[in-house]
Amino acid sequence: MLLDTKAEIVGRESWGDYFLLTIRSPSIAEKAVPGQFIMIRTASGPYPLLRRPFSIHDRKKDTIDIYFQIAGEGTALLAAKKQGDECDIIGPLGNGFLLDTLAEGRTVAAVGGGRGIAPLFFLGNELQKLGFPLTVYYGGLTSGDLPLEKKFRDKGIPVHCSTDDGSTGFHGLVTDLFLSFLPSSRPDHLFVCGPDPMMKALSRICLEERISAQFSLESIMGCGFGACWGCVHKIKTQGEAEWTKICQEGPVFFTEDIIWNND
Repeated sequence: MLLDTKAEIVGRESWGDYFLLTIRSPSIAEKAVPGQFIMIRTASGPYPLLRRPFSIHDRKKDTIDIYFQIAGEGTALLAAKKQGDECDIIGPLGNGFLLDTLAEGRTVAAVGGGRGIAPLFFLGNELQKLGFPLTVYYGGLTSGDLPLEKKFRDKGIPVHCSTDDGSTGFHGLVTDLFLSFLPSSRPDHLFVCGPDPMMKALSRICLEERISAQFSLESIMGCGFGACWGCVHKIKTQGEAEWTKICQEGPVFFTEDIIWNND
């Protein structure tokens, strides 16, 4: 675990209530792998007390990017920060996507729902370096929830979009969009991040279709490194269901190991 108490915000972009911050942190940038996250103290005062978790969206030589949507007071405070401001960060945390399990010549795809697209850009960059072209399925409620579509395309990563209201791309859920491509573009391995209902539906599809998949689970986290037990999820460990700390053992798990609510 690394502590970078004087990380500087060196870049800022926004699209409505979505934000992308570039943070100078050479120590975290050097160690980070796709699927890991950081914990940020969003306020300089005592409230809000707890840090907030953010997936690492991208990294360069000495910077990392985070992409997020305003969802409450903590993210609103972070969104208000400007270029040149400092922030208190812990990271990189958790276990990222396992890429050494991919066999040469295999096809890969990723599904991201809303702000769940965040870790998939970093993943796409690394997969390109390894020779695995990635296809992305990107879903949102409206066209305003898909601000990173062009960023993926500019990187040479094909993107298929869906919106619940039909304002962009496929009219419907991103799970249905993915299903519509299965007959012609079946991936050997899938990476997923987004809201639990979306991920649960995709987990069932992957199990039924026998598609290997890794899911980056989302959860409210208090500490980010396993001390508070605030982010537990039922995961199969050696065949037995156990309450598992997402921050420490995850956030990435294989689909066959995840036990969803009401399953």
